[in-house]
Amino acid sequence: MQTPPTRNQLTKQKPDWAGEDLLSRFVNQLIRTKPVYAVMKQQARKVLIQTAEKNGVMWRANYAALKASGVQVELSAITNVDVQYPDYYNVPFHAYDQGNLCWDAAFEAESATYAMALRIWKNESLTADQAQARLRSSFHEVLDRQGITNVRDILDVGCSVGISTRTLHDHYQTKARDVNQALDINQTVNTIGLDLSPYMLAIARVQDKNCSISQWIHARAETTGFASSSFDLVSLQFVLHELPRSATVEIFQEMRRILRSGGHIAIVDNNPKSTVIQSLPPVLFTLMKSTEPWTDDYYTFDVEAALADAGFEAIITVESDPRHRTIVARSCS
Repeated sequence: MQTPPTRNQLTKQKPDWAGEDLLSRFVNQLIRTKPVYAVMKQQARKVLIQTAEKNGVMWRANYAALKASGVQVELSAITNVDVQYPDYYNVPFHAYDQGNLCWDAAFEAESATYAMALRIWKNESLTADQAQARLRSSFHEVLDRQGITNVRDILDVGCSVGISTRTLHDHYQTKARDVNQALDINQTVNTIGLDLSPYMLAIARVQDKNCSISQWIHARAETTGFASSSFDLVSLQFVLHELPRSATVEIFQEMRRILRSGGHIAIVDNNPKSTVIQSLPPVLFTLMKSTEPWTDDYYTFDVEAALADAGFEAIITVESDPRHRTIVARSCS
């Protein structure tokens, strides 16, 4: 008697609209047609803005407030003039011709992040704050279940405007506070946010109103400049899908170098096996691909194998919410 296939065996490894499938090639051809691409780009923005404002995220008002705040003066102070931007970063994405290297992207990043969280549980009556908290806690809960609790030094890679950095820091600072009370000691968590966009970092620094983050660093994740064995935990939250796999491989090698023995890398990003993502309506996946140039590379990339090749062990992958997966791996001695 033949054994029926398991659920995992029935699950497709990636969506049909990614990779070299016929549907994917057709969508890519549409995107390469400039007049069509221009329409797609603007439509993608409209979908995000409408989702946000319909659910209480005042996208345009937030943009106007940041633009009038004077944050622009922070740019020169946060910019590392020695940074050389790689070719993969100097391409249009997220519907911005300059990618993340512009104020428009920085002024809208927080609103876009809240809109993204709302789309995960679009059939539930959640406020924007509730959806965002749920998104972040679903990631933190995976780390807790893996026993990643004794953490002193954290690096958040691709930190954007700092939402991921601050919430991760608060999660571990709360744990440290509980330990401090139990053992009558005073141990604080040192958290650093790193990003390749000084525009995003300028916003991050201003939004860190309690100055809880030790440093906001403008640098490439492939060559951070940190000493070896500097961190207990490095996180990449919604970063890998914005990278070609060649860059991801280099970043994994750098993360392995700067992690202490027994430290962890934690990744949360789109899940190629998610039935929600695989079942996106054609309009939505076409709009998404039009603003994410490395989509095909990401959805066909074996992240776990690349981590193993970089020298990580105890690699686990968990479906942390309906759209995303969390991957955790340990740095071996």
